[in-house]
Amino acid sequence: MKHFFTLYGEMFRISISSIMATKLRSILTILIISLGIMALVGILTAIESIEGSLTSSFTNMGANTFTIQSRGMNVNIAGNRYRKKNYSHISLQQARQFRETFSFPADVSVAVYASGASTIKYASKKTNPNIAVRGADEVFVKVAGVDIAKGRNFSQADIQDSRNVAIIGHEVASKLFSKNEDPIDKIISVGSGKYRIIGVMANKGTGFGGGPNRTVYLPYTNVAVYFSRPNMNYSISVMPRDPKLLEAAISEAEGVFRLVRNLTATDESDFHIEKSDNLANLLIKNLKFVSIAATVIGIITLIGAAIGLMNIMLVAVAERTREIGTRKAIGAKSKEIKQQFLFEAILICQLGGFLGIILGIIIGNLVSMLTNSPFIIPWDWMVGGLVISFLVGLASGYIPAVKASKLDPIEALRYE
Repeated sequence: MKHFFTLYGEMFRISISSIMATKLRSILTILIISLGIMALVGILTAIESIEGSLTSSFTNMGANTFTIQSRGMNVNIAGNRYRKKNYSHISLQQARQFRETFSFPADVSVAVYASGASTIKYASKKTNPNIAVRGADEVFVKVAGVDIAKGRNFSQADIQDSRNVAIIGHEVASKLFSKNEDPIDKIISVGSGKYRIIGVMANKGTGFGGGPNRTVYLPYTNVAVYFSRPNMNYSISVMPRDPKLLEAAISEAEGVFRLVRNLTATDESDFHIEKSDNLANLLIKNLKFVSIAATVIGIITLIGAAIGLMNIMLVAVAERTREIGTRKAIGAKSKEIKQQFLFEAILICQLGGFLGIILGIIIGNLVSMLTNSPFIIPWDWMVGGLVISFLVGLASGYIPAVKASKLDPIEALRYE
């Protein structure tokens, strides 16, 4: 054991001396290797962060919810069409009729978008023109899986009387009111109307598009009157009271809504049922193509680094021929010479691997900051990066190491 530590301690000392003797070449090789590892670790860390943000954003409608929409998302990814064509809108009358006739044990919410980019005003303050205005009912909060931090939810009277009341998102409240100011019962301007705030949503996390934090909710009946436009398109969200009955509820809902739409048995359903996690799963699935691209980029970079390192090691063999001859003359074995050069190649690659992992984690988590996702440390790719660095060092150092070990000591000593 003592001989083992002495041998490898000496190899480490010689390797550091060799690296320091060719600083520029060694630093460039380390940087090339670190770029390859950074591409792998950084992009894949970012993808993990994006997956978490997507899942959080698209499950805002609750984990066991589905939505009936008049049209699909028209998503066409990787050559797969997820919707044949666009269909006519869902009217307020149809949404109400479904809610009244759907007898399945579930909570049903009717909602409609009034605007996707509005400016909300309070006194002299106003938000950026990126606030969504959405019509909702008293069931929406439960079905959407959101909480009200202050105030109250819509009441049935608010919906029936089309009252000018509003529930605002956490970010909207932060923009319009100071930290110690209570938004409840304050009057805000939404479009051309004045609305009294009755509730403030709890912070849900912005994710992509802002989500509930960047939304103002009004009674959908009020939106139908004051934000009226031709063919207003309503959506119906359904949450079964027993999560195990989700598929049964979807089948029942499709049958009921076909009747609401006056479809015959031979007619194709002219609406779309979207589970809350379908789009997130679809996008996450297609992020795998980005992962593959990142892996290919990283591998190509590492192949370039391996070729560069092999060239450096071959040059090192030529430059250190007399040193190799001297070491063999005083008793060093060919095996020990080969191990020395392999050790140097692996050490350079490991230094590049460590640098690449650090840079990859930093870059990947910059994306996490942008998407308000938790800080991620990809332990699996950290270990994988070091293993890949080791294999690159082994592959690029083997031929120069074998060449060095086969040098004839007499010829090596006479080398100029």
